[in-house]
Amino acid sequence: MAYHFLDHTADVKFVAEADTLENVFIESAKALQESICGKITILEQQTKEIHVEGTGLENLLYKFLEEFLVLLDSEDFLLSNVKTIEIDQNSFKLKATISGDKTENYKFTNDVKAITYNEMFVKFNEEKKLWQTQVVLDV
Repeated sequence: MAYHFLDHTADVKFVAEADTLENVFIESAKALQESICGKITILEQQTKEIHVEGTGLENLLYKFLEEFLVLLDSEDFLLSNVKTIEIDQNSFKLKATISGDKTENYKFTNDVKAITYNEMFVKFNEEKKLWQTQVVLDV
């Protein structure tokens, strides 16, 4: 399970891979968190439960990642860890328990304005036997 960043002219682009759909969503959240504040440890001072629904896997990933930007902007909450996650692939519903801390305790490396659909995908790679996502963040 891992993620890595790809070259992009103006924005931040990453690919994540994992053995399960749930784990690739977690890896995508980690990549988003690193895009916001670099490779630092965020304390687990608060726990929250989030619920999102989509119309497909890409839309579900978009809404999942967007939820972290909403929490950042509206509640000054910075993600530390996705503790649990459940994804219903038939109804495209996601429930997760996350932990994090207040933003006032950290410095930001990028101002991530939005998650985009540009070049986004969520797929199972049969050759590698891994789930993969690709996301471009508007910074």
